[in-house]
Amino acid sequence: MKDEEICYLAAYEMKEKIQSQELSSLEITEAIIERIEKINPIVNAYCTTNFDLARELAKKADNFVKRGETLGSLNGIPTSIKDLMQTKGIRTTFGSRLYENFIPEENDVAVQRLLDAGCVMLGKTNTPAFGHIALTNNQIFGETKNPWDIETNSGGSSGGAAASVASGLGPLALGSDGGGSIRVPSSCCGVFGLKPTFGRIPSYPRIGIAFKTMDHYGSIVRYVKDAALMLNALKGNHPADSNSFPDNDIDYFNVLKDTPPKLKIGYSTSLGFGKILAEEVEKNLLNSVQKFDQYDWDVEEAKIKIKNPEFAFNTLVTIGYAYDLQKAYSKSPEDFDPDLIAQIRLGLDNNSMNIGKAQYLRKQVNEVMYHYFNDYDILITPTLPCTAFKPGWLETGTIFPIIGKKALNITSWMTFTYPFNLTGLPAASIPSGWDDLGKPIGMQIVGKRFDEKTVLQVSKAFEELCPWQDKKPSFK
Repeated sequence: MKDEEICYLAAYEMKEKIQSQELSSLEITEAIIERIEKINPIVNAYCTTNFDLARELAKKADNFVKRGETLGSLNGIPTSIKDLMQTKGIRTTFGSRLYENFIPEENDVAVQRLLDAGCVMLGKTNTPAFGHIALTNNQIFGETKNPWDIETNSGGSSGGAAASVASGLGPLALGSDGGGSIRVPSSCCGVFGLKPTFGRIPSYPRIGIAFKTMDHYGSIVRYVKDAALMLNALKGNHPADSNSFPDNDIDYFNVLKDTPPKLKIGYSTSLGFGKILAEEVEKNLLNSVQKFDQYDWDVEEAKIKIKNPEFAFNTLVTIGYAYDLQKAYSKSPEDFDPDLIAQIRLGLDNNSMNIGKAQYLRKQVNEVMYHYFNDYDILITPTLPCTAFKPGWLETGTIFPIIGKKALNITSWMTFTYPFNLTGLPAASIPSGWDDLGKPIGMQIVGKRFDEKTVLQVSKAFEELCPWQDKKPSFK
C-alpha cells in the first residue's frame, strides 16, 4: 500500500489493519509524519508537532497488539488536537501571543480520554486567538490555508483541524465549536464535522472561554464512522465539568449498521432570519435533500422562523471575551488581532440589561426548536451561505465577500451554525457538493437534544448516497 493511500485510510480501517497486524501503527504514523513534513508548509494546519512522542505511542500500541492485550477503542490511530486544548508537556498557545510559550501541566479531559483510548497524538492544530472568529489566522503561526484552494481560508476556528484531515495529515482531529467552529471549517475543507449535544463531551481545564455555555467539543474526520468512534471514546460525565452529563451507553459505531425506517426531515434555506445565501449553495441544498427520496423518509420544506438571534449571540460572546481578556488587553493591545479587540470593546460596552435581553432571545430560540422537534426528527440547512473565500486579515481587519448585493459579516457568515450553539443541539456538517471553482459545499444536519444517534445515521445515509472521499486536494 502506498504511503498516500495509508494517509487517507479511514480510522476504522486503520484500526482493523493494526489489530490484524496487516499494518503497524508505527508504519501508519511514519507515513503521516512524512506527509505532514511535506504538506504542512503549504497549508499550515499544524502549529506544533510532537513526532517523537507520536512514535513512542505508536510503538506502545503495536506492542499491545503483539502481546494480545486488551486494546483501547482507538489503539494506534494518529490524531491531532486543536491548540485550544491543554496538552501536558506540549506547548499550548490558544493562538495568542499571551500564551506563546505556555506548557501545561495537565491534559484536557478530552485529550486524556483520547490517549486512554490509545490514540497517537501527532500535535496541535492551528486556531485564531482563543477561537474568537470562524476563520483561522493568528499572530504567532499565521494563516491556515484551504487545501482545495490555498488562496482561500480554511474557515475556523478549528481550521487547522479541518485542513489537516482534508490534506491526509491524520484521520482524526479533536476540535471545538462555540458558534460554528467545527462545522464552518468542515464545510470549507470538504470533511465531516460533528458538534454533539452541549455537555456530551466534557471540557476541563479551559482558558479564555467565559461564554462556556455555548462551547462544544467534537470531531473532524473524513468518514462518518470515524466520528462515531471518537464520540464513543469522548462521551460521558466528568466531575470537573458541571455541564457534562452521564454516558448514555450507546455504541455510536454499531448503531451506524442501521438506517432509521421512518423519519420526518425538514429543510430550511434561511431559518426564518437569514438574508444572504449564494445561489449555488441554495441549489446544492435543494438537490441534496431530494436524494433522501431513496429512503422511506418524509422530507419537506420547514416553516421554521427563528427571530434573528444575532444580538443574543454577539452579546454573550463579547462579554465573555471582555471578562476574560480586558486586563491583558489593557496591558498589551499589540498582542491582539483587530477582530478580537473589537469583540472585547463591544463586551466592555454591554450592560446588565443587554445581558438580560440576550438571555431572553436565547430562550426564544430554544422554544422555537422545541416546537420544531415536536413535529420533525431532523433539520437540514446549508452549513454556510457561501464557500471558502480569501479574507483581508490582521493588517486591515476581516473583509467578508459580497453575496449578490449584500456583504457578509462575522455573524452572517455563521447564520446557520451559531443558533445551535445557543440551543446546545447536536449538529453536523457533511460535504454535499462542489462549487464551480472546485471548492467544497457543506450541508448541516441538526438533531434533537441528546440524539447524536439520528444525526450520525442520517449523515451515514447521505454519505452512502453521495460519497466524497475519492476526491482529494492536489498539492504541487
